[in-house]
Amino acid sequence: MKVSGDLLIGGAVLRGGAASFSATNPASGLPMEPSFAGATKDQVAQATAIAWDAFPIYRETPLEKRALFLEAIAENIFELGDDLILRAMDETGLPRGRLEGERTRTVGQLRLFAKEVREGAFQELRFDPADPDRKPAPKPDLRLRNVALGPVAVFGASNFPLAFSVAGGDTASALAAGCPVIVKAHSAHPGTSALVGSAVQQAVAASGLPAGTFALLFDAGFEVGQMLVADHRIRAVGFTGSRRGGTALMKIASERKQPIPVYAEMSSINPVILFPNALQNNAEAIGKSFASSLTLGAGQFCTNPGLIIAIDGPGLDAFINAASAALQESPAQTMLTGGICEAYRKGVARLSASSSVSQLATGKQGTPQQAVAALFETTSASFLSEPELQEEIFGAAGLIVRCRDEADLRQVVNALEGQLTIALHVHQDDLSNAAEMLSQLELLAGRLLVNGFGTGVEVSPAMVHGGPYPATSDGRSTSVGTLAIYRFLRPVSYQDFPPELLPAPLQSR
Repeated sequence: MKVSGDLLIGGAVLRGGAASFSATNPASGLPMEPSFAGATKDQVAQATAIAWDAFPIYRETPLEKRALFLEAIAENIFELGDDLILRAMDETGLPRGRLEGERTRTVGQLRLFAKEVREGAFQELRFDPADPDRKPAPKPDLRLRNVALGPVAVFGASNFPLAFSVAGGDTASALAAGCPVIVKAHSAHPGTSALVGSAVQQAVAASGLPAGTFALLFDAGFEVGQMLVADHRIRAVGFTGSRRGGTALMKIASERKQPIPVYAEMSSINPVILFPNALQNNAEAIGKSFASSLTLGAGQFCTNPGLIIAIDGPGLDAFINAASAALQESPAQTMLTGGICEAYRKGVARLSASSSVSQLATGKQGTPQQAVAALFETTSASFLSEPELQEEIFGAAGLIVRCRDEADLRQVVNALEGQLTIALHVHQDDLSNAAEMLSQLELLAGRLLVNGFGTGVEVSPAMVHGGPYPATSDGRSTSVGTLAIYRFLRPVSYQDFPPELLPAPLQSR
């Protein structure tokens, strides 16, 4: 399928009226065809107006029809075939296997939400019958259901051009909830976004849904995203990206006449706590596994394990030796964009220049466009006194914190910000100590795991991809798994309604 570089609004293909830009191949640094034109203020307003008009129709679409629509999107994405994979490879530098796996995940998410829609449990229908004989006052008839919020603005993520982008988890869950979606494509992979956007637009038309159910907008900067969040017809936002970007959108949303929720997944260093007996019995294997997880995908995962916390001793030394040896054999890797690569190098240089940090190992050198993995260590005292050591370095850089004893380790853990994941590496003899920390860890992360690393997020009804700020803007939510649908719903109670006036799902009793 040919990529045109045009906007998708109201079922039409339109040329944007703002400044044009091109994707850049991160491996070569060369621009790619075609050019993409950004949306103007009027075109953003057109997209939101059409979405608002579509909302009252789409939100009441029969559940089976909505489920079939989600499945049609999934099928259309698969039918894009190599056109999609090859374009994504050129725009992101990611290998074929990774992108084919991500396509499978994207399609799986859509089908999972189709199943969720069919089952209908997300409506949370509740029936509390009247009791006219109750004293001292009669009891009213009360019925409750969840309803869709309204049009949702979704921001494509740089590190997942499929699974967290145009038809990714935010879009799938919002559409499943009954909300039209307007996607602001990520400027790093606009061609990939255009192909998937066309697949969604075609599914809208084939399903007989309102044309405003979906739109795709481009922009080389931030203006389109800011206009979307400020528009009074947008009722929620899904975002995956930097803390700076997420908090900027939160500020815009909070200053509206009608503030709206921004579900932003932002930054996390995903601590790994190594318990003493685990190190004593398995330090070398844990060290090798850590190096593999740290460097997977050039470290460009939200759940990349960027921080190791452990008590000083021979076990920790053995872990460091194994991790360093493995890291030194890791090849340099192309990152998603030149800007991301430059930011990674600056973060590594900042740690290298710190007097309280020692560099332990680096990976193999590569081309000027590639990033080299790095491993550092510091003391617990330095980590506690220098908050900047908690800052995320997006990429394959890890920091080890040497603690004096268990009390010192707990103090370091207490100082952590909110996280997406915290991993515990334990031996049977560590379980009692780990259990004592559990209630503390539950306050810090959305997902706790044992004897593994957070890299890789299972798409499952029991998954939480979220956590306390700054991991996300709202630690009560998740952007992965079926619980994600609840971000775009709100409860409405109906009191003493005659049957003829009740919404159809509430007429059954």
